[in-house]
Amino acid sequence: MCKRQSAIIFSILSLVFMSAIFVGCGKKASSKVLDRSVVSTGDVRRLLHVFTRAENGEDIVVGVIGGSITEGAAADPRSSRYGDLVANWFKKRFKNAKVKYVNAGIGATGSGIAAHRAYKDLLKYKPDFVVTEFAVNDGKGRSFAETYEGLLRQILKQGNNPAVVMLFMMYNNGDNSQESQERLGRRYGLPMVSYRDGVWPEIEAGTIEWSDVAADQVHPNNTGHKYCAEMIVNLLELVYDQMPGKGMRPAKVKPMPRPLHTDIFEFAKLHTADTFVATKNAGFTTATERLGNAWVSDKPGSSLEFEVEGTHIRVVFWKIKKDMGIATAQVDNHSVVNMDGWFEQDWGGYDCEVVVAKDLKPGKHKLTITLLDEKNANSNGHQFQLRAIMTAGLK
Repeated sequence: MCKRQSAIIFSILSLVFMSAIFVGCGKKASSKVLDRSVVSTGDVRRLLHVFTRAENGEDIVVGVIGGSITEGAAADPRSSRYGDLVANWFKKRFKNAKVKYVNAGIGATGSGIAAHRAYKDLLKYKPDFVVTEFAVNDGKGRSFAETYEGLLRQILKQGNNPAVVMLFMMYNNGDNSQESQERLGRRYGLPMVSYRDGVWPEIEAGTIEWSDVAADQVHPNNTGHKYCAEMIVNLLELVYDQMPGKGMRPAKVKPMPRPLHTDIFEFAKLHTADTFVATKNAGFTTATERLGNAWVSDKPGSSLEFEVEGTHIRVVFWKIKKDMGIATAQVDNHSVVNMDGWFEQDWGGYDCEVVVAKDLKPGKHKLTITLLDEKNANSNGHQFQLRAIMTAGLK
């Protein structure tokens, strides 16, 4: 793993300003915690360009994308989410700018789905500043690194040169996928903040209890969200202190580097029933769900056919501990993939993504979905929800 940048001491003005923002929100993170949380300030040019535009009174869009932590699973009220607090910093720091806030967090989803839904949920709003949060929902393997890289490349190539801060959260045992994600951050010169690096040493030392900052094994409570926001704001203040003099412009943003792993998921799309029409439909209806309209059936033998383009094809289906069925997915004559909608856990359901085919030849392909007679032994029904079709690799 790359060595951390040496801790940067706060300026007195930064500390005073941060105190003003978070007054009344409970205990603050210590300066020691905040110092440790700075993994890297990265290449600051994108952030300085955003700050310059905001100083000039231009409209600024602040976006966050991630899983349930970003969505705010344990935050009450919603205004206590880390993303809301960071957006408030922009509003208070840049009083002449109109700041719009976009929260693109969806619980129990990782960068695989995010790379495909990025335009629909985030990029269409033309964000100027984005926090990405996938250190607990993504695993440590290469496939996760590839989709995360695709998401980052999609954001960074936008015409307004948005700034990205990578946020690394953690489980209650201190685990996360920071190491592999940090390599991406170094590749693209991105500012990075680690909640784990800031908080975990305090938990190990007994100065902070996990229950002080979290509602369960992974979701921060209001105090945890405040710490996240303070860590991000701390980094932003460190970079803000590097603003050029009045009337001067920051250095030109560097071109995006070549991929570390792949650019396949830089070219990714999410298709749902409200935007994508099946070439054949026998027995499926549609219902509105969180990714968009889903295809739904509880009748074995129901089937769907689609014409898809891309070198990588994935599908998303709903898994939950209810009367769910099993369906198959197949692209052309490639191997059949089984999708069991029954979920053994009690905490709820989630959008499960599965790779159906990859490394395909460019061109059109046939995707077939079939609901089977068989079902999980623990299920009493056959309902199946195809939430989305995800394609990638078509430039």
